Amino acid sequence: MPLWLAVVIAFVCGALMATQSRVNGELGTRLGDGFSASVLSFGSGLVIVTVILLLMPSGRRGLRRIAPAVREGRLPVWPLFGGLSGAFFVLTQSIASVAVGISVFTIAFVGGLTASGLLVDRLGLGPGGRRPITTRRALGAALAVAAVVWSVSAHIRVDIPVWLLLLPLIAGFVNAIQQGGNGRLGAAVGSGVTSTFVNFVMGTAGLVIALVIHAAVAGTGLPTAYPGDWWLYTGGVLGVAFIFGLATAVRVTGVLILGLCTVAGQLTGALVLDLALPGVAPLDWTTPAAILVVVLGVAIATIPARRRTPR
Repeated sequence: MPLWLAVVIAFVCGALMATQSRVNGELGTRLGDGFSASVLSFGSGLVIVTVILLLMPSGRRGLRRIAPAVREGRLPVWPLFGGLSGAFFVLTQSIASVAVGISVFTIAFVGGLTASGLLVDRLGLGPGGRRPITTRRALGAALAVAAVVWSVSAHIRVDIPVWLLLLPLIAGFVNAIQQGGNGRLGAAVGSGVTSTFVNFVMGTAGLVIALVIHAAVAGTGLPTAYPGDWWLYTGGVLGVAFIFGLATAVRVTGVLILGLCTVAGQLTGALVLDLALPGVAPLDWTTPAAILVVVLGVAIATIPARRRTPR
């Protein structure tokens, strides 16, 4: 796969992530329970990817290759638990996003994602092996973080507890590790469908456990009425699409560039949704300007430096 195609896939996946956030957020609001909405989203995604796995011989072969790959040392165990990162991110949204505000939550998440992307590439945790922290890659990452901070700086509050800021920061940090692990799992077994399936199994299991604990502690039980709008239940489809796409693209881009492209897609998708959906807060010029800065950062990080030709 050429680099430009992997960049486009990562960008589209970011836009799908923004769309899923809007869908799941609305479902959680209608249900009055973000935990149940998260389980419905992950659970429906698990059903979809299970059907795809059963229909694709390569996916079933990949599933059978997991145990031999682990035994032979070609696949470490930790990528099998990458889905827990997605579950942790959803729970972090439920715990911290309302308290700190979506803007500050995004800053902390992107900061963790970008820093971890540099580290994951440097340590070679992704399927592409070690990737050096070059000046271009560091500058691209810095531009992406600066753009997000700039676009939401007017909404930052000074009374936010430090531990609430640490939650999205950690979520962003482990998300980059998850993307590297998903790509490594898919490369080891020869199937992106298999890595997506394992991701959804672990994520759904983690969220079900969290839902049970939450219901027991809070004493709220499960929702008794569910909305009838079909689009509220598309979060699973969107999740399958972007998890599979990211697991495929990371083999070419590396974790850092994948994260930068995903952030650009998320910002663009959020902008389009805000323009298309009624009843949203007015947009100012900083949002599209920040998107352009992120795209510039992606371009700087992905365009290879010219090699000097000997004279």
